[in-house]
Amino acid sequence: MIFTIKTPPLIATLFILRNVKRVGFYPHFVKNLYFSSFYQKVTESVIAYIEGKISLKTPTYIFLENGNIGFQIHISLNTYQEIQHLETCKLFTYMNIKKDGQNIAGFELYGFKEESEKVMFELLISVSGIGANTARVMLSSMSTQVIKNAILLENERAISSVKGIGPKTAKRVILELKDKVAKATDSLNMPINSHNNLREEALIALTMLGFNKNTAQNALQSIQKGNPNIDSVEDMIKQALKIL
Repeated sequence: MIFTIKTPPLIATLFILRNVKRVGFYPHFVKNLYFSSFYQKVTESVIAYIEGKISLKTPTYIFLENGNIGFQIHISLNTYQEIQHLETCKLFTYMNIKKDGQNIAGFELYGFKEESEKVMFELLISVSGIGANTARVMLSSMSTQVIKNAILLENERAISSVKGIGPKTAKRVILELKDKVAKATDSLNMPINSHNNLREEALIALTMLGFNKNTAQNALQSIQKGNPNIDSVEDMIKQALKIL
């Protein structure tokens, strides 16, 4: 008699790895399993999103309860700002495979309040030299919209202003992602030119010049209220410099 157990893919995968390790051929098994394209596809797409109760919340990760299971999910500051006052939420997720040489060292879940942020995260980690944590730092330092426009406008300075991103990596990001970002406009679901984006880009420039972030933000909001038709980052910065 054959019994079939309907087990969620993630739990089944972890169960297999745990028990294979016990019988003594774990390194060989994992090495072969890891280089299997099927395994990579399964682990990367096993959980599309998780919705549940937030039992622990920090600016870098949360515990999200669903079905009596608590998931530790790494988040960006942008996502944290979206959920910081919520008791329940839905996060789009990406499962990252942590490696130790050629072996699997573990798994990490990254969560995003907006699907567009997840799309940008996946684009960023496709670039050589950018891992999951660096991508999260980028998404914590700049919004998805600002990163998108920096890539499309080839703004190396904006990208290299992120901690851990040097000029060479910034050039690589632009070179490898410009066409992909242009094609992913529908997925990112944001116009290239928006007043919010202009303000965010101007804010980045002003903080890089040494101005207090809150003071600069208030100045930029005042400028947009007084001149709603402003459509240039340069003009916005020039006007801000006059009143800061």
